[in-house]
Amino acid sequence: MIPFNKPPRIGTEEKYVLQAMTQDKISGDGHFCRLCQQWFEERLNVPKTLMTPSCTHALEMAAMLVEVRPGDEVIMPSYTFVSTANAFALRGAKIVFVDIRPDTMNIDESKIEAAITPKTKAIVPVHYAGVGCEMDTIMHIAERHGLFVIEDAAQGMTSSYKGKALGTIGHLGTYSFHETKNYTSGGEGGLLIINDERFIERAEIIREKGTNRSKFFRGEVDKYSWVDLGSSYLPSELQAAYLYAQLQDVDKINNDRLRSWDYYYQSLKPLEEKKLIELPIVPTKCVHNAHMFYIKTKNLMERTSLLDYLKGHGILAVFHYIPLHSAPAGKKFGIFHGNDIYTTYESERLIRLPMYYGLTTQDQQKVIDHVIQFYT
Repeated sequence: MIPFNKPPRIGTEEKYVLQAMTQDKISGDGHFCRLCQQWFEERLNVPKTLMTPSCTHALEMAAMLVEVRPGDEVIMPSYTFVSTANAFALRGAKIVFVDIRPDTMNIDESKIEAAITPKTKAIVPVHYAGVGCEMDTIMHIAERHGLFVIEDAAQGMTSSYKGKALGTIGHLGTYSFHETKNYTSGGEGGLLIINDERFIERAEIIREKGTNRSKFFRGEVDKYSWVDLGSSYLPSELQAAYLYAQLQDVDKINNDRLRSWDYYYQSLKPLEEKKLIELPIVPTKCVHNAHMFYIKTKNLMERTSLLDYLKGHGILAVFHYIPLHSAPAGKKFGIFHGNDIYTTYESERLIRLPMYYGLTTQDQQKVIDHVIQFYT
């Protein structure tokens, strides 16, 4: 069976993890955690980054930092992972879903402004498949209405929009290092990207259980105490060490995935030209990271048939999100503003093909051959 995903592993992770295990400190904010954060701050050119146990935790911290409270509203696409909405619903916010664009599967920026009310607190664009949302428009809308923008760039590390790294454009951004992502910190992990310096001090406090412990370790206070709400949002040193190994070969991993993505695209292009499938669209202003390769079938019935066909030939392809507004919790904690023109329709046609670091040309060709055979 050709799997849908294999966690990325370059072979040097053991060296760094074993090194971390021999240190006196293996809890959060140790040597490797600081190295990772420094790497991201330099690479992204941002004032502060903080490693977290997951992207979910980074989103929860972002919701606390912008002070989302009961009764506030937060705008986002319905076509996203549950963590995007949960982070804000946990703070008592009403989630306001708007429709997506059929070309990129990202939030339709033209639908956002109509969904804004006096209760709106933030906009949360999700960069689907590592392809950037229309961030210029979104930032202009936020500025006009005095709103925060929190980028869910879980899938977007090494991607950019008009030359700016995804996650560095809004007030706050988040990355995921889950095993399904391009880079992993041992299966789980995340990063909070702080682009607005006013959030730095409180972010450190929230992440350290609501204490000013970070200041204490820097010698800025003679003792630390509980000063605010917070939780334990620190990853272990073992997670950070695993990720740090992959950061040393970030371009090697990226280039390998881009090669696979391009091979899929060129090989399946004839099917699109015959109007049998649709292929991903990457706007010219965006640089993507080959996080996933998907195709769109004619309808849900055809998608189900193709998935079954591929599975029967030893290939695990999968569909993606069920739109959140149609889920029980989505109906309880949110509303869909406007008409659902594309969200459900496009989500029911999408299939993700196997994509991971180290995908061999032989296995990839098998996937391509069977997709072509299905349509001939």
